[in-house]
Amino acid sequence: MGSSKVQPEYIPAPLREDYQEACLIRDHSPKAAATLARRCLQGMIRDFCGISRSRLIDEIRELKKQLDEGRGPKGVEAETIDAIDAVRDIGNIGAHMEKDINLIVEVDPGEAQALIELIEMLFDEWYVARDKREKRLASVRAIAAEKKAAIEEGRSQLAQKEAPASAED
Repeated sequence: MGSSKVQPEYIPAPLREDYQEACLIRDHSPKAAATLARRCLQGMIRDFCGISRSRLIDEIRELKKQLDEGRGPKGVEAETIDAIDAVRDIGNIGAHMEKDINLIVEVDPGEAQALIELIEMLFDEWYVARDKREKRLASVRAIAAEKKAAIEEGRSQLAQKEAPASAED
């Protein structure tokens, strides 16, 4: 039975739930796990990248366009988009089966695991990296604010010491 890694709370609950369920059913129903992986990735594009279209293919195209124009979200790479597009194709087996009802394409547990690992990688590269970056930058800003306040305090104290000496002159 597949096992999921505990993901941080700042990753939206629906994404964590789809990921966890894909992990749970990976061995029993790899095709369903692939479909959940596809859904999770679409949710990540909508949440992390801020792109929402009626179809995943259109969201991927918009993301590629943004990246080509230099406006892509931090942490999103071209090869990642290619991998997401590949998952879309695999996940379409379960998501759009009515198009090829007589064609049965199997997804094995190893293939489903590869999709799950892509999700884990993107959780790390997108959400965890963003959170770490934000915390590090906030820490630097806090240090700068403390030092600025200390400098102002020091200047104020110097001015007070010099003020009485000036009054006596």
